[in-house]
Amino acid sequence: MLGCRLSGSFHPVSSSLFVLLAALILGVAETRELGFNYSTTSNSPSSSSIPAVFVFGDSTVDAGNNNYIKTTSKSNFPPYGKDFPTHTATGRFSNGRLVTDFVASYVGLKGDIRVYLDPSLTLQDLRNGVCFASASSGFDPLTALQSGVISIQKQLQFLKEYRSRMEGYIGKEATSTLISKAVFIISAGTNDFVVNYYGADPIRRQTFTLPAYQHFILQLVQQFLQGLLEMGARNIAFVGLPPMGCLPAVITLNSGNSLAHRSCVESLSALSRDYNRLLQAKLTAMQQSHGARVFYIDIYKPLDEMIRNPQQFGFENVNRGCCGSGMLESSYLCNSLSAVCPDDSKYVFWDAIHPSQAAYYNIFKSIRPIIDGFLKD
Repeated sequence: MLGCRLSGSFHPVSSSLFVLLAALILGVAETRELGFNYSTTSNSPSSSSIPAVFVFGDSTVDAGNNNYIKTTSKSNFPPYGKDFPTHTATGRFSNGRLVTDFVASYVGLKGDIRVYLDPSLTLQDLRNGVCFASASSGFDPLTALQSGVISIQKQLQFLKEYRSRMEGYIGKEATSTLISKAVFIISAGTNDFVVNYYGADPIRRQTFTLPAYQHFILQLVQQFLQGLLEMGARNIAFVGLPPMGCLPAVITLNSGNSLAHRSCVESLSALSRDYNRLLQAKLTAMQQSHGARVFYIDIYKPLDEMIRNPQQFGFENVNRGCCGSGMLESSYLCNSLSAVCPDDSKYVFWDAIHPSQAAYYNIFKSIRPIIDGFLKD
């Protein structure tokens, strides 16, 4: 459930359409190179010490796990994936590749990120890492339960299952080395606030004040991070929240006249900034106490810069998605019958919730120095 803005604050509203949209919400730099081939990544290091990439989170990084579960949060149909290298809908909530695909390519892994639930994966495929993420998930178990998707806690269990399978394939020592050298990327949290806390079901609002709920989510972040460390992970990147108030669907549902007034909802973007500061402090404290490399990935700033200065990045539209009207459509509402803009590279958002491949590529470029940090032994 999304909400409406009254007197500068964010308040829940009720509508069956909004419930559907809320269940699909994401948990969402340098100048873009015109004509860039997004199926490759330029300036990759000649050699890499990273043997695998593991991904956890929501629709910002789900490469298709939701294809294999019963949920309405899916995108494995056109026009999703129209600009993916295979021009097929893989279950990624975008027109093409995600940031994690660019990262995998940059560190020298073959192919794009594969999903753990894909039954065609071989043990050899799994050696390059895998995506455990599930669209519409969050750190709060209730968030995943509301949409019938894979919780963050279950994703961690999948990693334990993965480790056991690999130990049987390459041995315990080799598996421990692989996990210790791999990069772990976690992107979640938006659904916890936009869909769960401000959603149709008031359970969390009745139980927590907003500051208390932020603290609750950060406790779950700490538990998840502790679980990764206990599994042997040593190179971990946590993604912060995007400017949540700038998602096109959020703008539409919080504007008195969504056709004429499409500015970001400042109260939600301010919440993102507050949470991100708390998250950085939490990660810093845990890194100091455990000795692992735990990095914070800022996606707020690059996405905010694209929205505020679109021409600098080659964009023309920042507050509507390319699919359909771009004001509300996502998942099944963005389908083969939907009109699609003539040039999605000019749009920051692909649908009313998720960034376009062009925007994801700009985000990747902004975080590349952090990835370079992982490449240093």
